[in-house]
Amino acid sequence: MSTQQGTQMSAVDAAQLPFEIGLNSFGDVPNVDGTPLSDAATVRLLVDEARLAEKVGLDVFSIGEHYREGFVDSATPVILAGIATATERIRLGSAVTVLSTNDPVRLYNEFSTLDALSNGRAQMVVGRASQTQSFPLFGYDIADYEQLFEEKLDLFMQLQRSDSVTWSGSVRAPLVNQTLHPTMRPGGIPTWVGVGGSPDSVVRAARYGLPLMLAIIGGQPERFAGHVDLYFRALEKFGMPANRVGQHALGLVAETDEEAAETWWESWKPMVEMMGKERGFYPPTKERYLMELETGALFVGSPDTVAKKIVRMVEVLRISRFDLKYDVIGLPTDARAQTISLLGTEVAPRVRRLLAKESINV
Repeated sequence: MSTQQGTQMSAVDAAQLPFEIGLNSFGDVPNVDGTPLSDAATVRLLVDEARLAEKVGLDVFSIGEHYREGFVDSATPVILAGIATATERIRLGSAVTVLSTNDPVRLYNEFSTLDALSNGRAQMVVGRASQTQSFPLFGYDIADYEQLFEEKLDLFMQLQRSDSVTWSGSVRAPLVNQTLHPTMRPGGIPTWVGVGGSPDSVVRAARYGLPLMLAIIGGQPERFAGHVDLYFRALEKFGMPANRVGQHALGLVAETDEEAAETWWESWKPMVEMMGKERGFYPPTKERYLMELETGALFVGSPDTVAKKIVRMVEVLRISRFDLKYDVIGLPTDARAQTISLLGTEVAPRVRRLLAKESINV
């Protein structure tokens, strides 16, 4: 994974890093001819979509972790292992692994096995969880939200970075001179910290010297610029070299802006209505939706529109990786396939040309 020395990374610096463009899926169940696909068929579809992502030249394919109706990503490493046997080049990761309710030893074993199976293509994003169904499911108290993540991240990084680990804490049994197999590559796999808005999480990522993945799913992305500044200042404070910043966003790519906007709206509206009842989101009016397309966090549009918006994020947030969550419950499978194809064949080349032009002109 690329890093740069010094912590004042500019937009030009970010543009000069190898820019990665990938896909995120939460295993959302799609529609085929207006009928929901079965859970099993959706799992198999993810393998096909990852294969397509590799074919069109995308860099990363990542799968989240959820435990609710409409999503089939509850066993992320298993799905990624299936994808590993069906692909050769594309990197495979999580988006996001809920570290708080997973056991770090089990995660190490799962992802070291995935890394071996994929010949060194495994990576992951770890987070505290924005949806908390896993806490009661696995017998954890939501009141321990912070302590669970802090202790488990400490153990997980020690397991990755040391051959033998002695560790004790309050969230699991202690380890004494513990070694695990299969072993990971030296230093472990690329591990990002996913952040949805907490400054404490930003500082935590910097303290461990880990790259930062910003989950920006609503509002103006520019408001996260302060988090990026905090991240680079914290890296400097902790004596860490500058690292990478990525962005996770929702969206769809179609031939025209109009087609993309209408297709996404049909599936996005009921999803936001459902989530709004649970989490107090604003009602999904068409006016607000169009504002999100114009100046907000949704990357919905033609290849040119989406490419220019990604480049704008490089300038504002200094990102060197962009992941598009291309699926939403009920979205037709052909719309998902079109997004994957256009992101790889049209958007990614445009982004790289624009970034190269900016780098030359500065």
